[in-house]
Amino acid sequence: MTEKASRRGAVELGTVLMIAAFAVVGGFMYWLTGQAAEERALGLVEDTTSVMVDEYATAIPISASDIMLDASPYAGQLVRLAPQNVSSLLGQQGFWLDLPSGPFLVSFSDELRVAGTGVTAESTVRVTATVTLLTNETVGEWFDAGRLSDGERLAAEFAVGAYFLEAVDIEVSSDAPAGGA
Repeated sequence: MTEKASRRGAVELGTVLMIAAFAVVGGFMYWLTGQAAEERALGLVEDTTSVMVDEYATAIPISASDIMLDASPYAGQLVRLAPQNVSSLLGQQGFWLDLPSGPFLVSFSDELRVAGTGVTAESTVRVTATVTLLTNETVGEWFDAGRLSDGERLAAEFAVGAYFLEAVDIEVSSDAPAGGA
C-alpha cells in the first residue's frame, strides 16, 4: 500500500483558506455598502442645502445724510439705506422715517403690502428701495386704492415734489433704535 501522509494537511488547509476568502470578500462588500450609504447621505445634504443669495446685492449702500437734503442724485436707482427709526405710519401705504432734516417717506411695494412687513412706529428698519419722485397722481392712486385716509392723503401731499423710497425689501430690526444720521 502507498502512503498518503504528505497530503493529509493540504486538504484541511484549502477548506480553511476558502472560508477565509469568503469572509474577507463578505466583509469588503459590507464595508462598500456602508460607504455607498454615506455617499448617498452626503449627496442629499448637498442637494437640500440652499445658498443665501442677496437678490438686492446691486443696491447702492447709503446713509440718511446722503438723501435727507437732496435725493435727486439717486433718482431711479436701487439703494439700501442704513438702519433708521420709523417716526409714524402712513396708512397702509408706507411710513415716515425719522431723519434729522425731517420726515422722509417710504412706500411699500405691492408685494410687501400683501406679505406684511411688521413695521410699527418707533421700530428700526433697513430699507432697500428705488428712489422715486412723488407726484399728485401717485398720492391719488394710493388714496383711490383705499390705502390712505383723507388726513393721510394731506400728509402725503405735503411731500409731493420731493423724492421718496419705493421699498422692495424691509428688514425690521429688534435692536435698539438707530441714530438719526
